[in-house]
Amino acid sequence: MNGRTIYLLAALVGGAILPVQVALNTLLRRYVGEPMQVTFISYLAGTLASLVICFLARYPLPAATSLGQTSWWMWIGGCLGTLYVWSTIFATPKIGASLALALTIAGQMIAALLLDHYGALGLTKYVASPTRIAGVVFVVLGVSLVAYAKR
Repeated sequence: MNGRTIYLLAALVGGAILPVQVALNTLLRRYVGEPMQVTFISYLAGTLASLVICFLARYPLPAATSLGQTSWWMWIGGCLGTLYVWSTIFATPKIGASLALALTIAGQMIAALLLDHYGALGLTKYVASPTRIAGVVFVVLGVSLVAYAKR
């Protein structure tokens, strides 16, 4: 297995986990109530899991000087994640997991293409070539097929 393969597999597994997360959060909503309450529980469980993993791996706490060098906007990733988790909990019962995830994937692809093209937020620039744009168009067409089938 070459060096790139492990990253490709990690991304694939991460993607495969998302529908399971959406299904579990949607199920939890039946017992808890509001999507934002489930989002809180999901993030609390994730925070605790991350803490345990950091402890077991013996990762040191980040240096205060390193944290002090960051900008305020670098800290909103968790807030954006909260919006993502909430949106899937909110939408899935009404439109189904496949369409909810298809739409989130389409949104991710469009945003990622733009972020890559401009090298935004410190990312390495990857030009939005015709081939990459076509790939995103095919994803959007696939989402359209999933949406049409849900009618």
